[in-house]
Amino acid sequence: MNPFVDQDDPTVVAAAQRGDRDALGAIIERHRPWIYNIAVKMMGDPGLAEDATQEIFIKVLRRIDSFEGRSSFRTWLYRVAFHHLLNCKRTRSEEAVGDFDQYAAGLEAAPYLPLDEIPEPERKLLVVEAKTACMTGMLLCLNREQRLAYVLGAVLELSDTLAAEILDIERATFRKRLQRARADLHNFMNGNCGLINESNSCRCTRKTRAFFEAGHLDRQLRFQRDRVASVGEVAPRDAAALTEKLNNDYPALYREHSFCDPPELAQRLATMLADTPLNDLLPSSQ
Repeated sequence: MNPFVDQDDPTVVAAAQRGDRDALGAIIERHRPWIYNIAVKMMGDPGLAEDATQEIFIKVLRRIDSFEGRSSFRTWLYRVAFHHLLNCKRTRSEEAVGDFDQYAAGLEAAPYLPLDEIPEPERKLLVVEAKTACMTGMLLCLNREQRLAYVLGAVLELSDTLAAEILDIERATFRKRLQRARADLHNFMNGNCGLINESNSCRCTRKTRAFFEAGHLDRQLRFQRDRVASVGEVAPRDAAALTEKLNNDYPALYREHSFCDPPELAQRLATMLADTPLNDLLPSSQ
């Protein structure tokens, strides 16, 4: 079920506040994939996103007794999550990408290398991995507030009312952040990306091998490995109408990205919940 469409069951939330492990597990199971996939876009590194997701749920569980029902539980939980993502230490990926000018220079410097010696279907998977990583790098050129607004408003297509409520800001503020993020990304992609503007020389197939040889990517397919769907398939609204004109709609490119749910992360959180004394997770628990 999509937490951005369907509200949490208040009886489950109440049980979780009382220290019911099954209820706590249900909350984690429901929200884990969404928090993880947003964290990947915010941090640019699937491994760090797994760490951040665990840290977020530890915070959620330790503060769950403070939820008083003044907002929806979803709103409360994602405020905790997004505050963590907005304020955590800058990642190495963010530092390496820099701003749009630096990123453009890096793409320009990457040589065109053939992929002929790599057999299908591995070749196709490597190109998709490079495309996803490159577009994630473009997101990292935005500041974190703009990045989060873009992921929520343009990629997941949340309404400005819901996104502003979750972020605890005015709707006008959210719309301004989203508008600026859209403009900055569009200007960059229109001027550099061959997926958006065919007159641009940059092509994913031409850059893939250079990305791997430079060590920016590896063949473990970090962005594709645990794919369960595309973002567009699980987003709150149907993106089919937008994807009809893919080359003219850069948010649709992001909706094609994999929506991943690493089994290792699910097991990691389940183990944490099962093996940690409730008094350590829920300080007010008896």
